[in-house]
Amino acid sequence: MNNLVNMNVDIAGISFKNPVTVASGTFGSGMEYADYVDLNRLGAVTTKGVATVAWAGNKTPRIAETYGGMINAIGLQNPGIDTFLTRDIPFLKQYDTKIIVNVCGRSKEDYVEAVQKLSEAPVDMLEINISCPNVKEGGIAFGQNAAVAEDITAAVKKVSKHPIVMKLSPNVTDITEMAKAVEAGGADAISLINTITGMKIDINRRTFAVANRTGGLSGPAIKPVAVRMVYQVANAVNVPIIGMGGISNAADALEFIMAGATMVAVGTANFHDPLTTIKVIDGIEQFMREKNVKDIHELIGCVNG
Repeated sequence: MNNLVNMNVDIAGISFKNPVTVASGTFGSGMEYADYVDLNRLGAVTTKGVATVAWAGNKTPRIAETYGGMINAIGLQNPGIDTFLTRDIPFLKQYDTKIIVNVCGRSKEDYVEAVQKLSEAPVDMLEINISCPNVKEGGIAFGQNAAVAEDITAAVKKVSKHPIVMKLSPNVTDITEMAKAVEAGGADAISLINTITGMKIDINRRTFAVANRTGGLSGPAIKPVAVRMVYQVANAVNVPIIGMGGISNAADALEFIMAGATMVAVGTANFHDPLTTIKVIDGIEQFMREKNVKDIHELIGCVNG
């Protein structure tokens, strides 16, 4: 990279070579993509969600294509943290990229236990997925109640030896209320958005396209909503934001950055073009050269100025 263009960003004292990572659940832990993508090029790899024990996930079918995106109801299937620690982290440590581990749970105790088990792991940040259903509160997501979101943030922050990123659900009335809650709980950063709840009917089978009936809508269709929420949150809190939701190219990523995101994550686009992340990194750099932008920080939140 030409030294005249600085794409380094910093979140909670962690330095990233560029502002591009992947969205949890769309990249595994990089193993599936390593033959196609040079993981050394990425600012970070954000892993698929991991829980204290293995989760089988939902019944199939679990994915349905929609106009401008897809619906998934995977159910956070994962091998559990013990397998993750012995298999996935050693794999990622082979590469010159930061590691952000996504953590999921069904109770506050689940989250705390998972974070404690990761305390000595050689990773850089933890992303806490509070879109998980809270089994003790009738299944409502942790991230849909501000008081609960603040409480879970404070609980994991208390035991974590790594910076904590809280991943917010967009399925709320006021996203800034949730952002302020996790900031009050001690979050070092916020990532948003997670998927939007959607539904598809298979008219030929006269039933739901996914067995779970509803699922998470992702892809280009949700990008305008995601950009709006990133902008709102950037103007409501003082912690850095990792923006995501329908990013398919560098122009999409730059929208999030200009709205106030310090980093961006590529998700659904990885499925149809594994090289999307690299194209986004190269595209941002090319944009900066063409516009004579010397430092990425000139673009972060620039529409707010």
